[in-house]
Amino acid sequence: MTVPQRTALVTGGNRGLGLAIAKALHDAGHGVIVTHTPGNPTIEAWRQAQTQAGYTFATYGVDVGDHESTQELARRVAADGRQVDILVNNAGITRDATLRKLDKASWDAVLRTNLDSMFNVTKPFLDPMLERGWGRIINISSINGSKGQFGQTNYSAAKAGVHGFTKALAQEVARKGITVNTVSPGYLATEMVMAVREDVRQQIIAGIPVGRLGEPAEIAALVAFIASDAAAFMTGSNVAMNGGQHMY
Repeated sequence: MTVPQRTALVTGGNRGLGLAIAKALHDAGHGVIVTHTPGNPTIEAWRQAQTQAGYTFATYGVDVGDHESTQELARRVAADGRQVDILVNNAGITRDATLRKLDKASWDAVLRTNLDSMFNVTKPFLDPMLERGWGRIINISSINGSKGQFGQTNYSAAKAGVHGFTKALAQEVARKGITVNTVSPGYLATEMVMAVREDVRQQIIAGIPVGRLGEPAEIAALVAFIASDAAAFMTGSNVAMNGGQHMY
């Protein structure tokens, strides 16, 4: 068995893109912690299935939008003798509606989970990285944080804010051996997108120059590179991988 080089924490790492990222980091030789929503009744069966498939993950429940919940996460991780060298802020939600129909609860839920989480999760793990003089913080944004999307004022605003957070923090820690970068995926062949009505999905694909949806494993490979020593000169970047759908 490969001895883990470092330990990575992936929020929302038990499904979709987060799971692909967790697997890629595991394949790179890192120990991997994944977080899931608190009280998930299937997480133990999921963890055992992953172990049988060759992926040994530590799992922790956390509400990334709640400050105290993330503080408790950090305390539990430390109490278990683990340190976080690579942090992937991946967890996110959507609550789509045009602004005319968007209610305050849906605005708050998306900003809380997708943007407040940047502060909540990153802050308790930052000081230990600074003390060790090495760290990788990778924030998952979205194509829609750059180009906007009909019915997603909340989501687009939050995902644009993710990169603002990245750029500011990257400057603060650049001389401390820590890099901070954003990855902005386009439309991927995840459960959420594949559940979209076929005709709508085909319209989405028609707008992607390469003519297909992205694979979560493609984004995950990019994240694994950014987490590596080879990417030490890269910080404050927003790396788009969207099949050419939005070029900037």
